[in-house]
Amino acid sequence: MKLKGDQSTSRALNRRLILNLLRREGPKSRAEIATVTGLSPAAVTFVIADLIEEGHVTEGKAVAGLSGRRPIPVEINYANGLAIGFKLMVGSAECVVTDLATSPLASLRLTLADHDPENVAKTLAAAVPSLLKSAGRPNARLAGIGISMPGVIDNDQATCVRSHRYDWNNVPLASMLAQKVKVPVWLEDDTNAYAIAQQLFGLGRQHRNMAVLAIGVGISCAQIIEGKLYRGANGAAGKFGHVVHEENGRVCECGKRGCLMAYYSQPSMLRTWRERTNRDSSHGLPEMLDAMHKNEPVIASIVQEAGIGIGKALANLVNVTDPEVIVVGGEAVSFGDALFGPLKSTMAIHTFRPAPPLLPDWEDNSWARGAAALVTQKFFDFETSGGTTGGTEAMGKTSIA
Repeated sequence: MKLKGDQSTSRALNRRLILNLLRREGPKSRAEIATVTGLSPAAVTFVIADLIEEGHVTEGKAVAGLSGRRPIPVEINYANGLAIGFKLMVGSAECVVTDLATSPLASLRLTLADHDPENVAKTLAAAVPSLLKSAGRPNARLAGIGISMPGVIDNDQATCVRSHRYDWNNVPLASMLAQKVKVPVWLEDDTNAYAIAQQLFGLGRQHRNMAVLAIGVGISCAQIIEGKLYRGANGAAGKFGHVVHEENGRVCECGKRGCLMAYYSQPSMLRTWRERTNRDSSHGLPEMLDAMHKNEPVIASIVQEAGIGIGKALANLVNVTDPEVIVVGGEAVSFGDALFGPLKSTMAIHTFRPAPPLLPDWEDNSWARGAAALVTQKFFDFETSGGTTGGTEAMGKTSIA
């Protein structure tokens, strides 16, 4: 599935403009596309003809009205390709195969026997045939594979620069997998990938400036600024869980003391609950969540403290970046209003302007779909890609084959 044209050409820019309009707003006639984009009718006709020939766009049915035959709408053919997403976690990987709208077609969970990079790449590669078979789309070609994982990622080289949870340094996981499966592979930090999915097809679809907060095994907050994912100078932007919460406090997984996530990530809240209730390690996350559902005062107090602590830190971020909305995902979403209530009220106290809306994401497979979105963003040449493929050199700059 090749996308024609070099990115420096006007035709390629027009393609991107039209595809993203159809993505955001749905089916439109050629005349409507010309009006909204400001392109000439001839330019729109040329681009639409190419996209129809390639199978990326289809024509709908003209509907007769009082004034006669109406223009024929065109829309994106999301079934024209498949994307696979792997979301790496400690000891396992969530896997999903989607269409080009990141709508799940099949999913599974893999067990990772260890974190050796070669073994991880082999395990992911072995899962590809069964995922494609489960999708039930034998005529659709695999556009590529996206991998998301916690860590600092060099997006240009598709390399994991550092991951504390995997104890990796400079691991070129994307190229390792691409050599085994012979399709393009992209690698990204898991919260960044999740933010891309939210920007493309999720709660941030209509917003160019948003924060995407993740509260789970860790805490992080990706930033979409003027339609672009902000990665920072070294790919380490968004490590929100490492802001200072308490001087010389608890030791964080990064080795430093007092980080926010050392107190309010889900494992850290579990640790606090055990300490305050004198429970041992046999009492895990299911028991803590059960206590939450039973409205036990100790866990209710811990979750409230988390809402206040995260809310204060988030208010500082809002005062600096001024997002339109804040999308919230991760395992801690299950705490619901017990967490979000104090978080929102604390933000309201400390933000310079009225705090932006908080939008919880309750969708299943959101994180694995975020990995699949790394493939889909190349179809749209979406701005959050930062102008790089994030894949291997053999993939090329203008194809999602």
